[in-house]
Amino acid sequence: MQRREFIKLSGAGAAAGLMGSSLVDPSLFKRPSELGYHKITDIRFTTVKLRYPRLVGKNARLDVHGWGPEAGIHVLYTDKGASGWGLNRGSQESANSLFDIIRGKSVGELINPETGIISPLHEEFDFSLYDLAGKILDKPVYRLLGKRKPDIQLCYSGMLYFDDLEPADNPAGIDRILEECNFDYNYGYRQFKLKIGRGYKWMEKEKGLQRDIEVTKLVSKNFPDCDILVDGNNGFTIDEFLRYLEGIKGTRLFWIEEPFHETVSDYAMLNSWLRVHSQQTLLADGEANPDEEVLQNLGSQRIIRVFIQDIAGLGFTKWIRKIKYIKLMGIMASPHAWGSAIKTNYIAHLSGAFGTTATIEGVTCTSDDVDLTGYTLKNGKLIPSSKPGFGMELLKKL
Repeated sequence: MQRREFIKLSGAGAAAGLMGSSLVDPSLFKRPSELGYHKITDIRFTTVKLRYPRLVGKNARLDVHGWGPEAGIHVLYTDKGASGWGLNRGSQESANSLFDIIRGKSVGELINPETGIISPLHEEFDFSLYDLAGKILDKPVYRLLGKRKPDIQLCYSGMLYFDDLEPADNPAGIDRILEECNFDYNYGYRQFKLKIGRGYKWMEKEKGLQRDIEVTKLVSKNFPDCDILVDGNNGFTIDEFLRYLEGIKGTRLFWIEEPFHETVSDYAMLNSWLRVHSQQTLLADGEANPDEEVLQNLGSQRIIRVFIQDIAGLGFTKWIRKIKYIKLMGIMASPHAWGSAIKTNYIAHLSGAFGTTATIEGVTCTSDDVDLTGYTLKNGKLIPSSKPGFGMELLKKL
């Protein structure tokens, strides 16, 4: 597919035209009149605390990530007593300033469930409006999107960072990584994404490279029934990364994510190396300050096979459109979710409705503020909640 065709397909018209395709069940697409009876009356803000099962350490570029975030959220209310909530996509101040645009409007004026938020001015609220529409219509989000039963997708553990380097005054060593993989395996994961790039910032370059190689090979050896993914967080040059691949020869990688900042020449060289060595590894990119033109070019050549823009950064509605047209290119999706199980669960509905997903980024969390128990990780696959909306009850009292 040529770049001009890619851009043409990315428009809203293409998204609408795809609604009759085999991606979804057209019989579910009846504009629900119930949404027209509910008018938005109020918005309230709070935060929810999420906790990781362990301290999450460094990646190639960032220092220790901690024990879990405190995420800003908002709740929308209607005049009929319904409510729906979602993560703030920007700041509380920006959401509050935009609320006057939707105050007094019916939910049906703001969202068409099968295609998303109607106006770009309302996209700040697309998580909360989908949750609200699902609760009004008594349907999970994947059903709003046209799927009676969701496609169940693979889900990887996304929290295997440089914990072998912590604590700084008495590093635990690589046995810590194996302990964490064992925890994640028992939790239900069958895919592990290993952070690599220790030599970019935290170790002497050669020693960091050798540690990356050692960790990758050791995890693969100890968990032979699991897929290995690696994420360099743009911490390598092309030459350094090819040395890493030479060092792990014989170890199959499910995917490679952001080994270096995307350029056509570097990815073409990496793709050539993989072909010569008969590696059927997926190349994934698009999370960190992506060059959209370069991504489109590499996607049209099917060099990059997985697009990973953040689910909150790009937005739920834009991802609905994106996931439809990239299927025509033979490209898969795996929206970035790091930081929050809430984001992971949003993606479970998106991928449950449309498929076209290589795997979902799993962020293991517990919370006293949100009920996350409606989602089940079983044999490496994430089953979304079948409760109305996104199926995550807000436990924190406002």
